[in-house]
Amino acid sequence: MTPFGTFFLPGPTEVRPEVLQAMLQPMLPHRGAAFESLFARVQAGLKPIFRTQRPVYVSSSSATGLMEAAVRCARPGAVLCLVNGAFSERFAHIAHACGRDATVVGGEWHRPVPLDVVEDALRTRRYSALTVVHSETSTGTLTDIQALATLARQFDCAVLVDSVTGLGGVPVETDAWGLDFVLTGSQKALALPPGLAFGVASEHFIAEAGQAQGRGLYFDLVEFEQYVHRNQTPNTPALSLLYATAVQGERIARETIARRWERHQEMAEHTYSWVHELRQRAGAPFCVYAPEDARSHTVTAVSLPPNLAGDAIVKGVAKRGFVIGGGYGKLKASTIR
Repeated sequence: MTPFGTFFLPGPTEVRPEVLQAMLQPMLPHRGAAFESLFARVQAGLKPIFRTQRPVYVSSSSATGLMEAAVRCARPGAVLCLVNGAFSERFAHIAHACGRDATVVGGEWHRPVPLDVVEDALRTRRYSALTVVHSETSTGTLTDIQALATLARQFDCAVLVDSVTGLGGVPVETDAWGLDFVLTGSQKALALPPGLAFGVASEHFIAEAGQAQGRGLYFDLVEFEQYVHRNQTPNTPALSLLYATAVQGERIARETIARRWERHQEMAEHTYSWVHELRQRAGAPFCVYAPEDARSHTVTAVSLPPNLAGDAIVKGVAKRGFVIGGGYGKLKASTIR
């Protein structure tokens, strides 16, 4: 068995043995008091992580499912898609695939989409919503979603946030920042197995979602809202994963979310120092891909010298007993993560 603490993939991330053990509990009816008690434990753990008083929707899907839900349930109108990496590109593709009138701004992977570019787009045309990836997993770049939400409110534009590699590891203040919809997946900074997605919608967003045509069924957030207040899910949930979520939520509560943010920052800064040291020692252009003022504390993309291939490094590290991630998308050959 691979020793714990040697798995550094950007996701799925390593899961502690006691969290995995929780999944071995017996099945129970998902329409009944025992399940509702379990779901209440899940809610109690997730709300402080999202920093919200609103209920947390639980979807038995990957985070992509709730990305689609966010787009489908946004009120009618055009959607502005902020693109600065592979996963923000995916969000834009989802908007197009759902038949929304979607406009892409940005496109440069090495930095967040500048606020002035977003403001120019919002002044040019009316948008009902914008999509943004908070922590771009492909590049390790962090977008200032607080400033973005402040700007978007001036134009009555809902902010739909993918914080898959952000939430649980870097600050997200859902209520205080006025975020309209925030989603994440179980398998990244929450350190759970893959298979669940979590999301929080503001009261205003969910009220307007009733106007949206073509919300579909499985990812209809209006229906999620109706069920969650009864400590239920609309469809049969991934029960074993909920056991794990309840245990992990209690673990995070003991640590506190603020300390968890601090710990991730400390680990990130250690990683940045290692890259700098490697550059000095090797005399080669290793560097952190994301700009210094916009780095995620949960995933770091490291740019490599031209004579080194990402896949070769990943394989070489694996021979020494460690798992890291290769580059993603157009950065596949030139970075490791």
